[in-house]
Amino acid sequence: MSTRIVLLVTSPRLPAGLLTAEAWDAVRAYPVFAVAENNQTQALRVTGVPVTILDTDAQGFLDAIAGQPAAVWLAGPDGDQSFARQLGLRLAREPGLAELELMYGSWDPPGARLLDAVAVMDRLVSPGGDPWKREQTHRTLAPYLLEESYEAYDAITGGDTDALREELGDVLLQVVLHARLAEEREESDRWSIDDVAAGLVDKMIRRNPHVFAGERVADLEEITANWERIKREEKARDSVLDGIALSQPALALAAKILHRIERGGIDVPLPVGDDLGGLLLRVVAEARAAGLDAEAELRAAALSFAETVRAAEDARITGAPGEPPAR
Repeated sequence: MSTRIVLLVTSPRLPAGLLTAEAWDAVRAYPVFAVAENNQTQALRVTGVPVTILDTDAQGFLDAIAGQPAAVWLAGPDGDQSFARQLGLRLAREPGLAELELMYGSWDPPGARLLDAVAVMDRLVSPGGDPWKREQTHRTLAPYLLEESYEAYDAITGGDTDALREELGDVLLQVVLHARLAEEREESDRWSIDDVAAGLVDKMIRRNPHVFAGERVADLEEITANWERIKREEKARDSVLDGIALSQPALALAAKILHRIERGGIDVPLPVGDDLGGLLLRVVAEARAAGLDAEAELRAAALSFAETVRAAEDARITGAPGEPPAR
């Protein structure tokens, strides 16, 4: 009779001992083995479950459980890869020795891989890590944050969700790197990724009372109005223009300024004259009045023109009618 080996896998990101009912039934019913001591082995012993630490190879484990109806192999946080490879090869040669069954005692919570991202970045920025990252500052990294955001925007406008997933990862890399560098600042000016996340959580809860505080709202317009009201209460501003990102593209900046003026009920005439800047500002105002996004419209026109240029280049290379062949 072959022995049933229950490979019990648990999440190292959850408290040790926090297992499913099925996992607890297994460890209480069958002998438990582990390749090395870890938090789970200690937690099980506290509850009265004996755990045997294997000081042998896969064959020794098979010898130890021979004749048992079942045994539990409590996988370590790294998966016990070397031991698993030995056991897998042994069972592949003689499948009748044992039957291997995978059981999940716990699962990673949502967002668990964010913890991995933080841990990897800490390794890269710490002594012995990546010299380039250790030399960066918030200012030197600023162009990369902008570039990665634009690439994510391109993926969105292109409808490429696979590319979007990758590009958002690059944006996240910038966030995690900035936060890790901030941990190296003077104590009075030091903050971490937890401070970034805490501020975000507080803001989301505070600005969404219809979700977290039971506040009744009639429609989306009231939700938006509440958001703006709460935002004004949070930030003491002297002007309706305070808080606008001044480094954004010029057409988008102009549209944002016009939007704030309109929302603030301020009647300010547009500049007149023939200077190019004033002309462009009036074009943005006309676009807004027509319900158009001047930035998006110009981008679309520029990209369309770029395709025309590429087509003309291809025609020259292939010697299409009306174009001389490339020399």
